[in-house]
Amino acid sequence: MSNIKSTKLGARFWVSMAIFGLMGQIAWVVENMYFNVFIYKMFNATASDISVMVMASAVVAALTTIIMGAVSDRMGSRKTFMSLMYIIWGFSIIVFAYIKDVKMTIFMDCVMTFFGSSANDAVYNAWLTDRGDCSNRGKIEGINSMMPLISVLVVFGSFMSFNLDDHSSWVKIYYIIGLSTVAIGIIGLFLLEDKKGLKKSQEGLFETIGYSFRPSVVKSNKSLYKVLILFALYEISVQIYMPYLIIYYEQTLNMPNYVLLMAPAIVLASVVTAFYGRLYDKKGFIFSLWPILGTSILGFVILYFFKSFVPVFVGSFFMLCGQLCALSVFGAKIRDTLPENRSGQFQGVRIISQVFIPGLIGPFIGARVLKNAQKIVSGDGREQFLPNHNICLAAFVVIIVLSLIVLLMNKSSKSSKDFAKQ
Repeated sequence: MSNIKSTKLGARFWVSMAIFGLMGQIAWVVENMYFNVFIYKMFNATASDISVMVMASAVVAALTTIIMGAVSDRMGSRKTFMSLMYIIWGFSIIVFAYIKDVKMTIFMDCVMTFFGSSANDAVYNAWLTDRGDCSNRGKIEGINSMMPLISVLVVFGSFMSFNLDDHSSWVKIYYIIGLSTVAIGIIGLFLLEDKKGLKKSQEGLFETIGYSFRPSVVKSNKSLYKVLILFALYEISVQIYMPYLIIYYEQTLNMPNYVLLMAPAIVLASVVTAFYGRLYDKKGFIFSLWPILGTSILGFVILYFFKSFVPVFVGSFFMLCGQLCALSVFGAKIRDTLPENRSGQFQGVRIISQVFIPGLIGPFIGARVLKNAQKIVSGDGREQFLPNHNICLAAFVVIIVLSLIVLLMNKSSKSSKDFAKQ
């Protein structure tokens, strides 16, 4: 792999990827991390409420990506579809400014997820796959995988000026994020470029939707589906702790200025990830996966045993490094193994691996782990739960299981070298 000359993509591609990738992830950060805080602070949500919201959103995201990814293949063009979906996605975010209870938040989260998954999970990811090749995939994913945590940093920094215990602050937040997403969609109508020679799928819609689930397709793309299974396991570990992470730092560890801890950890982890994707281009999948698993394990161990600022910062840094680099390496491997001109059709199985399965299993494990968590009475007399360090222990166990599976898979298969290098 190291002897392949990298294909140049041009400034317009990198700018398009940066603004669509970053804005998409900012919107997802608000959904994945701050909707939980929103219903926790505004509506006294329980761990079960948060778990149900995450799981419902995961189901909608998977079904949407399966269908809309296939639709984008049949259209033969991504740019207009993606831009329009970003615009509608932005307006759906604004609706949250007017929601008054948990149930309506969960319902509207599913509606918003439909438009967000159409725009980002389905079409943006298909577009990104179209534009890269095996010579630059690691480099692309190294940058693209920075976006989730850079977006966390942007959101953290922006939210510092808001009082999240005040509903009026949430109204402003939803308008800012929503209108920004709309603006990006409008810009995309003029900025985005489709891959030259992109072919329109000639199959019927239902054939296109079901293509990636055919047994014959699975059999002929074994490396892809193996990686998807491994990716699902890694993301399960993420979904155990991520829905509760901000609440854990702020409430349990009594770090109201958690941004001062997370921001530098995110910056450092993002820098590492920007360069780490190139290791995949040079050394292949398995070689670049082992340090990710080791780093994640180390982060969970530190966060489980320590509660003071400095070790929590170190543990968070290792945890975030693992998470970001995993997105980079798994993303590059998945895109490298996708059949040409069918990237939209395979976004469904990717999202099942990355979001649907982890979104069902991870929060369920997290809610079970926190079933008997300590309760406190808030300033307004409401009882609230406190997430504890057992979410780190549960995530640690999942990564250990994943590490054993990778070891066994690599040793037992005669084609393991091809699996690692392909």
